[in-house]
Amino acid sequence: MSTTAILTAAGSGSRLGHALPKALVPLAGVPLVVHAARRLAGSGAVDAIVVTVPAALAAEFQAVLDRAELGVPVTLAVGGATRQASVAAALAHLASDVDVVLVHDAARALAPSSLVARVAAAVRSGHRAVVPGEIVTDTIVQVDDRDQVVANPDRTVLRTVQTPQGFDRTLLVRAHDAGAHLAGDESVAATDDASLVAALGEPVAVVAGHPDAVKITTPRDLAAAGLMLASARPTGDVMTELPRTGVGIDVHAFDAPGNGRVLALAGLTWPGERALAGHSDADVAAHAAADALLTAAGLGDLGSNFGTAEPQWEGAAGVALLSETARRVRGAGFVIGNVAIQVIGNRPKLGLRRSEAEAALSGAVGAPVTLSATTTDGLGLTGRAEGLAAIATALIVPAPPRADEFAGPR
Repeated sequence: MSTTAILTAAGSGSRLGHALPKALVPLAGVPLVVHAARRLAGSGAVDAIVVTVPAALAAEFQAVLDRAELGVPVTLAVGGATRQASVAAALAHLASDVDVVLVHDAARALAPSSLVARVAAAVRSGHRAVVPGEIVTDTIVQVDDRDQVVANPDRTVLRTVQTPQGFDRTLLVRAHDAGAHLAGDESVAATDDASLVAALGEPVAVVAGHPDAVKITTPRDLAAAGLMLASARPTGDVMTELPRTGVGIDVHAFDAPGNGRVLALAGLTWPGERALAGHSDADVAAHAAADALLTAAGLGDLGSNFGTAEPQWEGAAGVALLSETARRVRGAGFVIGNVAIQVIGNRPKLGLRRSEAEAALSGAVGAPVTLSATTTDGLGLTGRAEGLAAIATALIVPAPPRADEFAGPR
């Protein structure tokens, strides 16, 4: 028997006011969905994760989750029109041996591993439906349709419900089947899974929640989560939270004509253009980007990492060097934010293939790379068409501690 967590990440998050879907919005340089998935995987109570995603962004979510290296199998399920519909779709992806299901929201990205483990343990102990709840500290009133107070509920018996929620698989499937007629309409669909179970007349147990399991809905929530994450650093060193930048410059002269080589630039080959001379493929754009990343991370420079003393890199493609650089930067404990590159030279005309080049470079880095080009009005090596140059800047941030390393303050 095993436990699978369903992680809902298909919502647009319009109230967050971000161009990206909420689950892909970065918090300290890491997408919310990755924060949530790491804490699920780090709990030791989850054997697999099913993530519900928008159909149009499945590839982006897959790449983000693959890079997270969660240590448990991750499956994507296309989400529905509502949260309820998304969870129902994910249930169809469960393996046959799954008997306990946790349902979690990517919006509660900082819910700690200890909370995940507590909910799972409560289900294993015999409670077929479990929710985490926090004690209500505000005064709560009930109002009528004229916004007049009609009741003051006793807050000592009230709880704010969080996720992950835990269920016996059979019960959860039965609850979704019974409420399936509500799933297609946001105005009547269930906002959580425990309410579907309660509608069957089944008991729902409450375990202690956690203050870090707050829902990130607005820009203010996101900012507060950033402060919460910073305060959770075991080192207490706020300076380690600051971004780090690096600059890289690369220059190569054109190779002798007639050698049969093709120009390599910005992750692409350019038939008909004169090649650059170098130990590898002399892709100045990729090399400058790699240097910028290495400098930002304090890992030396391109020469010290891939110099002529390293024969395995002779003739290597620039995107291969860039991909390996990105791997080393992440291995040193950083998250890559973005890289910007400017190529300096008269030819080729980068604008004709800019989107293609940016896609190749971004794929190598595993983060956004933007590309621009300029000339020097006939001045210098590039102006005399003797070679090409590139300047790059990179932004990286320290990776947050893994959920299994530090759960955060109570």
